[in-house]
Amino acid sequence: MSAPTDDNLEQVFANVASNYRGSDIDLHAVYREMREKSPVLEGNFMASMGVPSIAGLDPNRPTFTLFKYDDVMAVMRDATNFTSGFIAEGLGSFFDGLILTAMDGEAHKSIRNLLQPVFMPETVNRWKETKIDRVIREEYLTPMVESKAADLMEFALHFPIRVIYSLIGFPEDRPEEIEKYAAWALAILAGPQVDPQKAAAARGAAMEAAQALYDVVKVVVEERRAEGATGDDLICRLIRAEHEGRSLDDHEIATFVRSLLPAASETTTRTFGTLMTLLLQNPAVLERVRNDRSLVSKAIDEAVRYEPVATFKVRQAARDTEIRGVAIPKGAMVSCIVTSANRDEDAFDKADVFDIDRRARPSFGFGFGPHMCIGQFVAKTEIQCALNAILDLMPNIRLDPAKPAPEIVGAQLRGPHQVHVIWD
Repeated sequence: MSAPTDDNLEQVFANVASNYRGSDIDLHAVYREMREKSPVLEGNFMASMGVPSIAGLDPNRPTFTLFKYDDVMAVMRDATNFTSGFIAEGLGSFFDGLILTAMDGEAHKSIRNLLQPVFMPETVNRWKETKIDRVIREEYLTPMVESKAADLMEFALHFPIRVIYSLIGFPEDRPEEIEKYAAWALAILAGPQVDPQKAAAARGAAMEAAQALYDVVKVVVEERRAEGATGDDLICRLIRAEHEGRSLDDHEIATFVRSLLPAASETTTRTFGTLMTLLLQNPAVLERVRNDRSLVSKAIDEAVRYEPVATFKVRQAARDTEIRGVAIPKGAMVSCIVTSANRDEDAFDKADVFDIDRRARPSFGFGFGPHMCIGQFVAKTEIQCALNAILDLMPNIRLDPAKPAPEIVGAQLRGPHQVHVIWD
């Protein structure tokens, strides 16, 4: 199959944001009202907002939407009664292989146990020391320092791609190729569409991008295996991984790595942009974090609670059940509005306040339960390194008063489009 023609990273990133933006309304106000009046809505709230679904191609499945923290928690942690296999029909169909988010039961548990050690803090912290921090500081931020001004979203788009593809095991001396691959990965996210007239073309483009990405990943996997897979990168670790006598073949590794790539940079980009927006809008908090770096992790966790990038998660009822007295039939889709649950007044004091001092409590920005994002520690470590480096290298960083203020937007894949800053 020929390579996709649309490989401009900035344009594809903007297209994906536009695809999932939905209606321009005050979502938090709407969610507040839904929590109070319709905590379990019979209907697909996100579809009504113009947001495409990853939930497969059958429009006749009934859908229910949840807005309360306790209900979202109950569904997300119960992978027996609320399953994820349907994703293989929707977004998962673009991957045709090992995709954790579309697996259930023992198959999911077995593969996750095989993969999980690769993403543990011990491994990621070694990557941080040997690669992540150096790349962010030396290749990106230090060359920017003298300019005294920047749009941080330009940095945010590029550094996670450079870091994650290096950690995966791609060659580091071909940056143009890596950005092309990253554009293909993002194009997969544009596969699901609301507009039927756009759906067929978008699906074809996504399938083309997915195949092209698989082909280049497979080559790297084969190269690493031929070399003995002795490296510390993700692909070498996956080749060496074993659990209860089970290991992964080249096809499984290539399809799994490919399934990671659309979100591996995209989510980190938007989360970093949101974190910087919230800190820059709260200069006193930013100054506290600058003076006490132990607060960096708290700031990241609070940003993920306050404005999660992935704003909803979908599950399918495996049996007839009931939530708050509402009957949920077997086979129905259950849409969990993470953004609403994370602002639930019954779960969080002063839920609408960005407060890095709040008492720790699980939120759902990286999912929850058996399907919690396997790469979340990698993402958080990248963001932590980026924030620390900015605070070290850009004194008195602040919003640029001559440029438009950043806005966190989007019904799904939420985040700012620009974060213009200046520093001394």
